[in-house]
Amino acid sequence: MDGRFRDFPRKRPAPPHSALSVSVRQNRALMSTYGNFTAPIGSRRAPALRTVGTRERRSHLTAPRVPTVGIDIGGTKVMAGVVDADGNILEKLRAETPDKSKSPKVVEDTIVELVLDLSDRHDVHAVGIGAAGWVDADRNRVLFAPHLSWRNEPLRDRLAGRLAVPVLVDNDANAAAWAEWRFGAGRGEDHLVMITLGTGIGGAILEDGQVKRGKYGVAGEFGHMQVVPGGHRCPCGNRGCWEQYSSGNALVREAKELAAADSPVAYGIIEHVKGQVDDITGPMITELAREGDAMCVELLQDIGQWLGVGIANLAAALDPSCFVIGGGVSAADDLLIAPARDAFKRQLTGRGYRPEARIVRAQLGPEAGMVGAADLARLVARRFRRANRRRVERHERYARYTESRRSQWDSA
Repeated sequence: MDGRFRDFPRKRPAPPHSALSVSVRQNRALMSTYGNFTAPIGSRRAPALRTVGTRERRSHLTAPRVPTVGIDIGGTKVMAGVVDADGNILEKLRAETPDKSKSPKVVEDTIVELVLDLSDRHDVHAVGIGAAGWVDADRNRVLFAPHLSWRNEPLRDRLAGRLAVPVLVDNDANAAAWAEWRFGAGRGEDHLVMITLGTGIGGAILEDGQVKRGKYGVAGEFGHMQVVPGGHRCPCGNRGCWEQYSSGNALVREAKELAAADSPVAYGIIEHVKGQVDDITGPMITELAREGDAMCVELLQDIGQWLGVGIANLAAALDPSCFVIGGGVSAADDLLIAPARDAFKRQLTGRGYRPEARIVRAQLGPEAGMVGAADLARLVARRFRRANRRRVERHERYARYTESRRSQWDSA
């Protein structure tokens, strides 16, 4: 019998009517401990169970095959989806990211609304969040987000206090790398590095089924390796960062500079934007390159060559078996990746005397971060289910006990 109830009087209680009144009061007080566990998962009134560990404690092979929600937070949108154990997206929702001048609570409200909406139609067991920013080693606080007003924000605790399931927070590139390793281009690899090319460069390291986050949680910020001392100024405050030469921003910057100078080689893109240089975008450059525009092809080759240089440096430091290239710029496919492979082979330390890592394009596209966050959250869903089951069992035990006491009093 549960130790909670050992101090009840063993001798026959005073008059039944009085004893029953005392019992009812005790019953109500103690039952308040259990009352919320009758609320359905996903209920807006259900309490949070904050049981997120500081590392993956369960192999993905033994994680419960239950649906979880993945959240991908970017600079312009919040994307949420219910993902099953095989990486299939069962339902997806999207909302615009509030302006970064607004309170972080506005973004948190958006996340909560999306999760609750999905929970109305799916039995959600955990929520994983991939945030575009630095996440601490405990995967609780977003230390810094370049596109949102999060500074040392305890995102996990704030959201876990409002949802009925455990919450896991990780960097979006870590989540994307996990998804590609589990379901995409990195399947079967035991040493994988992912590079995400968007407005900047993000990255992640995965070894033997574990995402390597570093001592302080901010490993994988490859975009801020210095490749050109005294080079282009980077928003991070330094000069010559890798992402200033191989990213979506670098691609658009070079195209705009040529168009603004009215260069003859930029005639095609100037005509395409009708002289409005500020309308030039990365996807537009990729589209024109596919159509054979010589300048756009050359710009992608330049970006690809710088990509290969950085990959060669990472190979010297980390020696992975595979590099997976994701992010929006990777949509250029071989227009970008073929030059990267060539530059990699030319720059690789010990070339010709060592095995060369594969360089492949990511397979899951813009949904990789969402799928990976959901799958990482599945690793902690087991703890929630077990804890919840233990509480329900204690509730049922207490209910049986009080029923037996009532029967004794009634028969007295």
